Amino acid sequence: MTVETVGVSFLILGVFLLIGKAIRYKVSWISNLFLPSSIVGGFLALIVGPGVLGPLLNRFVSPDSFFANGLIPDSILEVWSALPSMFINIIFASIFLGNAVPSVKKIWKIASPQILMGHAVSWGQYVIGMLLTILVLTPFFGMNPLAGALIEITFVGGHGTAAGMANTFYDLGFPEGADLSLGLATIGVLTGVIVGIFLINYMQRKGQAKYVDAEATDQRREQIGESHGLDTEPEVIEAKAIEPLAFHFALIAAAIIGGYLILQALIFLETLIRGEDADMIFFSLVPSFPIAMIAGMLIQMIANKLGFANYIDRSIINKISGFALDILLVSSLATLSLDVIGNNLIPFVLLSLVAIIFNIIAVMFLAPRLIPDYWFERAMGDFGQATGMAATGILLMKIADPQGQTPAIEGFSYKQILFEPFCGGGLVTSASMPLILAFGPVAFLVISIVMFAIFLILGFANFKRLKQA
Repeated sequence: MTVETVGVSFLILGVFLLIGKAIRYKVSWISNLFLPSSIVGGFLALIVGPGVLGPLLNRFVSPDSFFANGLIPDSILEVWSALPSMFINIIFASIFLGNAVPSVKKIWKIASPQILMGHAVSWGQYVIGMLLTILVLTPFFGMNPLAGALIEITFVGGHGTAAGMANTFYDLGFPEGADLSLGLATIGVLTGVIVGIFLINYMQRKGQAKYVDAEATDQRREQIGESHGLDTEPEVIEAKAIEPLAFHFALIAAAIIGGYLILQALIFLETLIRGEDADMIFFSLVPSFPIAMIAGMLIQMIANKLGFANYIDRSIINKISGFALDILLVSSLATLSLDVIGNNLIPFVLLSLVAIIFNIIAVMFLAPRLIPDYWFERAMGDFGQATGMAATGILLMKIADPQGQTPAIEGFSYKQILFEPFCGGGLVTSASMPLILAFGPVAFLVISIVMFAIFLILGFANFKRLKQA
């Protein structure tokens, strides 16, 4: 792998992003699904690469031909396959940078129903995933027990988490999980939009969705789709001794390096305590990106204390994070192995169906019992996030409540502070497969059931408290 190859691979990624943008702009049914250009471009790269076009061309060209893998050579695919596990660190290191962190008391007052709902859904996805794996997938299809964690990793975590954990799948002896997770994340995003809009229309007809705007404007659709749901704000313009983009990239780099150092310290301490001869060093199997998120939060807290938080511009952080997410999505989808999904088609379908059904039950049955006011508008955010993208949750909330007449979006934003460090790509998500490997699938199922029950009980009690207030 040469420097020139790496450079050319990024240029080709840019071409696919541009083509994805054009397709999204011209093909109405794709834009109506609110899919970002990066996902469209990634699927196009998959089609013209070794996944689809390559096998077709192999019938007519020799194995040594430039077109043996379709239109994308092996050297480019080699670079692309390494990008997701790198760029996921940028995305997670950016989560809390530039965001004001309110007090825990204020967060709980505004967002407690959505916090408890989010955690209950995440642990519930572990429960159904582990049950399906233990009872069906492992005994009948020979699936690795680690498959029980796939639903939460992909449906709550989304493409970014799925792609970022690719190395973990390989390290734990479950390489097919890397491709299955990307496929499941794609199913999650598509069903999140389609089922979410169906539920909004259904509840509107029943008179339960009182603030709904049935059609998002083309401008809003474009903004949501291309910004991954992040509202863009004017940049802070002021004289600086360093180029603003470089300064903010340096902050993200500091968070990534800080996360790496923290993780290495944890590995060292565990090795010191358990000894080098231990069967498994748990923290060595934990990916670095959730720790980078914690380091980013620490940097923001230090900035708040030292009085230079105003120099951190969230709009620039969003642009860097959005760029990293676009690169991650195109590269991960382009290198997806359709053969792996085809060889595990029935388990793949079962995992998808179980996840979709559970999420629908959660939003229609659990939400009105956990969220005392504006339950449907608030639950749309949780449903969207539980199917793979916070952007989908924001989209659905803005369709259900376009004028912002409910506290749905405010609560959803505050929820992330006490949710994302743990689930949907946080510490629990990244540690789930190492925990299954260390203690066994049955033990992890019991842990998941207990945690699911705890958050349900807390949610029901919180619901009763807020109703009586």
